[in-house]
Amino acid sequence: MAATLFIAGHAYSITATEAKAIASGESDARVEALNKAMVTAGDKTAAFLQALTDDAVKMAGDQVFIMKDGKGFDPVTGAEAVVPEGAEDVMNNNRMRGELDSALAALRLFSKDEKTRIVAIKQLQSDADETKLPLIEKAFAAEQNPQIKEQLGLVRAAALLNSTDKTRRLEAARLLSSSTQANTKTVLLARLALETEPDVKSALQNTLHKVEAALAWGDRLGAIFSGISLGSILLLVALGLAITYGLMGVINMAHGELMMIGAYATYVVQGLFQRYLPGAFDWYLLASVPVAFMASALMGAALERSVIRFLYGRPLETLLATWGISLMLMQLVRTLFGAQNVGVENPSWMSGGVQVLGNLSLPYNRLVIIGFAVFVLLGVAWLIGRTRLGLFVRGVTQNRPIAACMGVNTARIDTYAFALGSGIAGLAGCALSQVGNVGPDLGQGYIVDSFLVVVLGGVGQLAGTVYAAMGLGVLNKFLEGWAGAVLAKIAVLVFIIIFIQKRPQGIFAMKGRSAEA
Repeated sequence: MAATLFIAGHAYSITATEAKAIASGESDARVEALNKAMVTAGDKTAAFLQALTDDAVKMAGDQVFIMKDGKGFDPVTGAEAVVPEGAEDVMNNNRMRGELDSALAALRLFSKDEKTRIVAIKQLQSDADETKLPLIEKAFAAEQNPQIKEQLGLVRAAALLNSTDKTRRLEAARLLSSSTQANTKTVLLARLALETEPDVKSALQNTLHKVEAALAWGDRLGAIFSGISLGSILLLVALGLAITYGLMGVINMAHGELMMIGAYATYVVQGLFQRYLPGAFDWYLLASVPVAFMASALMGAALERSVIRFLYGRPLETLLATWGISLMLMQLVRTLFGAQNVGVENPSWMSGGVQVLGNLSLPYNRLVIIGFAVFVLLGVAWLIGRTRLGLFVRGVTQNRPIAACMGVNTARIDTYAFALGSGIAGLAGCALSQVGNVGPDLGQGYIVDSFLVVVLGGVGQLAGTVYAAMGLGVLNKFLEGWAGAVLAKIAVLVFIIIFIQKRPQGIFAMKGRSAEA
């Protein structure tokens, strides 16, 4: 990488003596020479260090050469030089490579690109020491971006923490007390193990307590966000089941496989965009949403018309039949796409995240899925509560004979309702493809949880489904942090069993004549 870095307006050149000392000798001597050169480092120093990192430096006696395209160049003047035949490659051990990376990060603090400076700051958070303090302080004085300057101030404090001057270490303890970075805790613990001055040690301990308290808030908020994220996924999965099981009384064990079909439909659309519309790849996910819905809805309609319509009123038989169908669908996918997981990429606008606190980042893909779940929920609520189809579905659910007497084609409504629930499962698969692996067993990990959400929320109750999904998601994430993933699952299951024993109708009881049937 070409180095075009200037330190505080000066362009110091590396000397031949410095280049030789950095490139040869024992590690301790090379590191010491590197630290001395960093005090007046400039563009030539940066270029030489980058060449060392790239293993593009040779030595012949006292001469040092930077190699590029098979030619040798003088690191001091930059002029082309003849490399003797006996020149040997300069070798760097792991320690030296770490020191070189840290030195280059310090030099990148002066880059004109803000992203480059941010990356350099993150790298220096755990590597800053007193030898880099002059560069860090110059960069701190020159920095114009307030947010970057705040982060750079924490790096400066971390460098002061390793100073031999007691006053500087006390100043570092004061400056670091406002940090919310996880790396700060690591740096403080490392310094506490070495600190011998009682007053400095006390100041460091007080700072450590403040940093831990700030990090604890980040962990709590992170657990809440993770719980909401998990809850939104459970909500998407359970919404379709709330229709097929909650409203129609069908125990559909193939619901997870309908979700899997939606995920594979997303994968197919991605492949079509990559092949025929590579310039519009970032929009493939928007095209995948209706495709995933229709693929799962059509499969659901076919299942209802061919199998499930003959099993209404016999829940155990629908359970066995749909379980067999789920096995057939998994084998069909294995035949078409193979048994291995397939890769579904995030569009560029879903990559990255928002940094809220030092140890709390909100990924864009999770935020989009939460918003998508809210959108689907509002759409389903509107469809069931405000449309003619929703009126017919509610009428057939509450009293099928009277609905038929009023002229409602109940068989057609059953097909529409089952297709709707299956299509929503496809939307859940489309969303899941952005946060996890897509494979034939995708649905198996969510079918039990989705049934638990529907039962806990109250059969046929959309509001209960929302409360149950979010409650189980947040509860599960908090218990995972306390007891681990396996024990958390067991604890949640025990909680649901106890709750259903005390309140069999779920969070929201069904009202009306259907509740008395």
